[in-house]
Amino acid sequence: MSNETGRDGPPKAGIRAIPRGIWALGFVSLLMDVSSEMIHSLLPIFLVAEMGVGALVVGLIEGVAEATASITKIFSGALSDRLGKRKLLALAGYGLAALTKPVFPLATTAGWVFFARFTDRIGKGIRGAPRDALVGDLTPAALRGAAYGLRQTLDTIGALAGPLLAILLMIAFAGDMRAVFWVAAIPAFGAVLVLVLAVRDPPPRPNQVVRRNPLRMEAMRDLGRAYWIVVLVAGFLMLPRFSEAFLLLRGGGAALTAAFVPLVLVAMNAAYSLTAYPAGRLSDRVGRRGLLAGGYLVLVLADVVLALAGDAATVLAGAVLWGVHMGMTQGILAALVADTAPSHLRGTAFGVFHMVGGLCLLLASVIAGALWQAIGPEATFGIGAAAATLCIPAILLLPRRS
Repeated sequence: MSNETGRDGPPKAGIRAIPRGIWALGFVSLLMDVSSEMIHSLLPIFLVAEMGVGALVVGLIEGVAEATASITKIFSGALSDRLGKRKLLALAGYGLAALTKPVFPLATTAGWVFFARFTDRIGKGIRGAPRDALVGDLTPAALRGAAYGLRQTLDTIGALAGPLLAILLMIAFAGDMRAVFWVAAIPAFGAVLVLVLAVRDPPPRPNQVVRRNPLRMEAMRDLGRAYWIVVLVAGFLMLPRFSEAFLLLRGGGAALTAAFVPLVLVAMNAAYSLTAYPAGRLSDRVGRRGLLAGGYLVLVLADVVLALAGDAATVLAGAVLWGVHMGMTQGILAALVADTAPSHLRGTAFGVFHMVGGLCLLLASVIAGALWQAIGPEATFGIGAAAATLCIPAILLLPRRS
């Protein structure tokens, strides 16, 4: 696919060259993240303060939820390759997530919260791989890092706006978290509407639709050696990346009241949104590996700051560093998958990639919760820093981008 060209002028350059469909997908992600982060920014405190659960249960709920999303992605990604229709599955995933939002304010036990979070993440799993593959389908190879970075930036702007709205509504509703959860359902349904009206699948190319099961062993071999190296290295890199719920718990233990704990996610997502697109675009020019290694050095620094944090300002500084790390790594890892996977198996490729990462995140979050409960937050973040340091040499195994 060639770059978009104006009617009376030369081909568009830079951010203006990114196809309109990518912008639309970015705004869908933005609205859903406003909804999700309004809930997620308060959920750990809600579980601890109102449901009486411990850090290990928080880690287990978050880890299982994210792992569920990641495992679901392999099937939805493969199905999108089989059908050749990515938007349909993305719509099903966003729709399911929107329908689960009202369950959170109605929950009376931790079991109901777990059910809502679990179902919400199934929706994320259904939409994730088809949406990521659709970005690759719609974008020229030379703009791929920029396109994934832009979608991630818009997604993260939503993740920034969500906690800010949660803070304002917590003040307006005198600390009533359930009332905030009710309002959070509105942008979720807005995301579904934008997806219906503004996103289209590209016309199928010859041999684009897979006529046989994409999960068969032959198809797994067809994904290629370079792709499998990316998946294995990315899974290893996820082990120091436990759930951001632990950043929120750290903020709650550092003199931030429940109404202002979402500031931790505000700080993290502000840094994330400001770095994702520039990092993705720079990776198109200079390569992916160096920026990825730099992102993990930033994660080491973030963990050290959070391990030593004794006040709210230091926790917020650690959250900013964590967000810079996310911006320098997440879009680049997605671009590496798109770089190395065959286009007709791109949905399957993203599904496998997310499944492996989700299982590693589950393991990391359970270990982080156990360390927190047994020793304290200093152990969780200190061991996280050591693990991130050990992971950096694995980046050298990634294929160079031609």
